[in-house]
Amino acid sequence: MRRITIVEDELSIAEMLRLNLELESFEVSVFHNGGEAIRNLETLTSSDLVILDVMLPEKTGFEILTEIRKISQVPAIILSAKGSTHDRIHGLKLGANDYLPKPFDLEELLLRIHNLLPDKETKNPNMSIGSKTVNIETFEVTSLESNTVEELSKREIELLQLFFEKSGQVVSRDEILDRLWGKDVFPTSRTIDNYILAFRKIFEKDPKNPVFFHSIRGVGYKFTP
Repeated sequence: MRRITIVEDELSIAEMLRLNLELESFEVSVFHNGGEAIRNLETLTSSDLVILDVMLPEKTGFEILTEIRKISQVPAIILSAKGSTHDRIHGLKLGANDYLPKPFDLEELLLRIHNLLPDKETKNPNMSIGSKTVNIETFEVTSLESNTVEELSKREIELLQLFFEKSGQVVSRDEILDRLWGKDVFPTSRTIDNYILAFRKIFEKDPKNPVFFHSIRGVGYKFTP
C-alpha cells in the first residue's frame, strides 16, 4: 500500500484529506506542526508522496521541503493560502512537484496526486527468493524444488514488499515499524526479529547462515535478493 504524509495545521482540512485518501486506498500519516514534521523527516522521505501546507507552527512548509530535498526526491504537493505567483514560483524552485492554492478542489487534488503516482505495474504478482516464489496476491510461497506451498500473513507480505523495495539497503527498525504498524501501534523490535526468523526458516537453506535476510546489529535489517 502506498503512503502519503500530510503536514497541515488546520485540523478540518487534514482530517478531510486523510479520510478521502484512505478511501483512495492510500495509507496516510499526518503531522499538524512543522517542527514535528522536521523531527520525523524519515517518515516524510520514506513516503510515496508528501502534501505540505506553507503556514505552519515552528517550521514552514518551504523549510520542510528544503530539508526533504537535501536527501530525497519524494513527490511533494504544496497546498497554501499563499497563492501569489511569487509564492508558487518559490515553492516550485524549492523542488515542489505541484502547488495548489487554498481553497482547492478535492477532485482536482486527487487527480494531481494520481498523476504524480501512476499505477504501479501489476503484470507479475510474484517475487522470487532463492528457489521459492512468493505470490503477493494469494500470499502463497511455492518451492520450485519440492512443489510445496506455504501461506504467509498479510503483514509478512507487506514486510517482504518493503524489503524488495529497499533491496540491498539497510532498513531501520523504526522505518519498518512506522511503515507497517503506523504511529498508533507500538510493537517491539523483537516482533520484527520474529518475522526475520520466520523468513529464514522458509527461504534460507541454512537459517543460521542467511544469504537473503541479514540483521545489522544496532541498526536494522538488509535483504539481499
